[in-house]
This record gives sequence, C-alpha cells and structure tokens, in this order.
Amino acid sequence: MVDELQASSRQSAKHPPALRHARLRRRNAWALPLKAVVTTITVIALSALSISAYAAWDLAQTSKGGVALGNEDAIAGLSIAELKGGVNLLLVGVDKRPADGAFGDPEEDSGVLNDVTMLLHIAEDHQSATVVSFPRDLYVPIPGCDDGDGGTINASSQKINTTYFYGGLACTVKTVEHITGLTIPFAAEIEFYGVVALSNAVGGVTVCVADKIEDQYTGTFLDPGEHTLKGMAALQFLRTRHGVGDGSDLTRISNQQVFLSALVRKLTADGTLDNLTTLYSLAKAALANMQLSNSLHDPARMVSIAMALKGIPLENITFVQYPNRYVEGGGGVEIETTGADALNEALLNDQRIVLSGGSGGGALVESTTGPATAAPTETSSATPDPSASATAEPAQTGVATLPNTVTGTTAGTVTCSKGRTLDNQ
Repeated sequence: MVDELQASSRQSAKHPPALRHARLRRRNAWALPLKAVVTTITVIALSALSISAYAAWDLAQTSKGGVALGNEDAIAGLSIAELKGGVNLLLVGVDKRPADGAFGDPEEDSGVLNDVTMLLHIAEDHQSATVVSFPRDLYVPIPGCDDGDGGTINASSQKINTTYFYGGLACTVKTVEHITGLTIPFAAEIEFYGVVALSNAVGGVTVCVADKIEDQYTGTFLDPGEHTLKGMAALQFLRTRHGVGDGSDLTRISNQQVFLSALVRKLTADGTLDNLTTLYSLAKAALANMQLSNSLHDPARMVSIAMALKGIPLENITFVQYPNRYVEGGGGVEIETTGADALNEALLNDQRIVLSGGSGGGALVESTTGPATAAPTETSSATPDPSASATAEPAQTGVATLPNTVTGTTAGTVTCSKGRTLDNQ
C-alpha cells in the first residue's frame, strides 16, 4: 500500500521520504503479552489499594515520569466512578533495544515502533472489561499528531506501529481514538524487560500447548501439554510468531491470549491478589519498566482502577483482535469495517462483549470455566454482520454480540496454543 504522508515542511526537511521509508521497513518486531493490560495496570492499582496510601505513593515514585496526552483536562478532578461511559486505557509495547544487546544491537536500531497496541475498556458499571489488540501491521490514518518539534504528522494510511515513531505515546493514543471514536485519557508504555520481571514476580504462568511449537528465532521449543513459563522463557513464548498458527502477527495475538487468560485465572485462583508481598513485587517490577501518562500518576486514580477491575467475573473479561483483513498484494492488513463498526459501537455504548466467532488462528478452545458465550435475550445496538446472523445469538440490553468474523476469547475460556513446527515454516 502506498503511504501518503503529508507532514509539515519542517518535518519533511528533517525526515526525507527515502530515509523515513528505510527506517520503517525494519521488521525486527517483538510481541508484548496482552497480560500487560490486565496484569500490569490492575496489579499496580490493586497494590495501591491493598498496601495503603503510602505504598501507593511509593509505587508512583518508582515510575519513569509522566507523558502528556493532550486530552487529560477533561478528566481533571474526576474519580473513575464519575467517568461516563467507562474507563479507557491504552497500553503500548515499544521495541526499544536494551543496551545489553539481548534483543539485537542497539546501535543498529533504526527507530522505535509500537509493535504492541492494546486498549483496555472497563464498563461504567464495573461488571465487564474488554481488551482490544490492534495488529501491528494494521493500516490506519494518522490524524495530525504533534511530532514534538513544531511539526505535524498527517497520513491517510500508515501502519499503526509507526505512530510511536512519529509522535510518541500521545500520537498512538490519538490514532486509536480516531479509529474507534473513543476518548482515551489514560495510557502507559512498557519495554522488553518489564515482561521478564512481571512473569518472575508472579511466579510463572502455566500455558496449554496443543501442538508442538518450534521457533528457532526466539528459541521456543515446546511439546504438547502444559508448561509453566517465567522470565525469559515467558517473554520468548509471547514473542514467538514463526512457532504458532500460520506464522503471522495475527495468530501470534491469539497465542498471547492463551497466556493472558491463563494468567488471569492464576491470579484469581491462587490468592495472588491477596498476597501483599507478591502484589508489591509485581507493582514495583511493572512501574520500573513503564512510563505512564500524567493522568495515571495520581495514586488515587490507580486505587479507583483497582476498585473498578476487582471482582469482574472471568467470563466478563473479553479479549478481542481488532477486526481486520489482508490488503490486496500483502504487506499488511486493513480495517474490516463490518466487525470494526460493531466493536466500536459496543465500546461507545459501554456494552459487554459476547463473541460468536472463534479464538483465532493461534489458539484452540479446550474448555470454559463460566458462561463465556451465554445467550443474551434482547436486541443489541451493535450492528451485526449479516453473514453471522444465523449463528450469532441475540443480545440483551447492555450486551453486544459481535459478528463471527471477530476473533477472541475470555478469561473464563481455557485455550491452548496451536503450534507450528520447523517443517511447516
């Protein structure tokens, strides 16, 4: 697809098209686990709630400093409970290479990209939550981002993972706001070693593998069965692309959801959220590897987020991949409008999401622990896909059943990774 970047004259002078094109072609991407949305932010908030106001203040001081989003004035002085339409928070995983060279030569790094972009929506009644993953190669418009040096970035079609490169965290937030119609006043970014630290702090996560995973790029080799992963092994499992599904970033997303759903079940089943020592370790590990928007630096807000998240039933925590389809000629994906319109409308209307489609090409459903696909009974305001009308169950007020073209899972659904061997690569 031909990029149509229309930057200011000053920005154009600084970044000639040829140079910018070369920088954006680097595909040394990694995949940050979806767990960061539910776990990192939730644990920080829960720790603040459980350990007392002083500990909340201490945890806030551990973070790397604030980032201005440009839309935070609208929520100034408001508590989470006073926010109409629920809470929207964007988590961005950036591919900054650490100086130790563990993820490639930092001297050869040609630009920082947001290869993981995830939106957390908490319903206003605090009875459901939705986590939306945006594929890194999704072509989207960039709506007039400030480049931080007096210039403005506009593009009719760029991959979403370039938004951080062009305008930092605020640009990624603004772009997601533009394509969803939501206002997103909270955001955070995280890097490689945050994943390692968090998985160590939680004591590892047991994942289910349906088929053998073989990936020589990340060093991930797992036989069918259950595996408890922590540290670098957990990070590499979540980075693996060649070893799952069809080897694409799209099936990697559904593989990440295998890890996330298992993590959430672990946190709720073994008393982790009631263990003050573990909670504090998790929060410290998260904040040491994150940079928060200014709106998240208030410990009272973190406490409120904890109160909003704590107690949501597993089956009401839904993970979904933003609807997409491959562009003609390859090289990326574009928005699949029927599914995207239904998802956007459901989020704007603050509805609980019910999935009628599958779990994605990188995962297989093993079992459910709750009514993850419970049948609603009244009409939803979300627009269904006509092709899905025969299979999608009707929805009650406050619930939206998405078209069957939309893939995802819930925390109450046990999924297993669909592996891929070297012979098939």
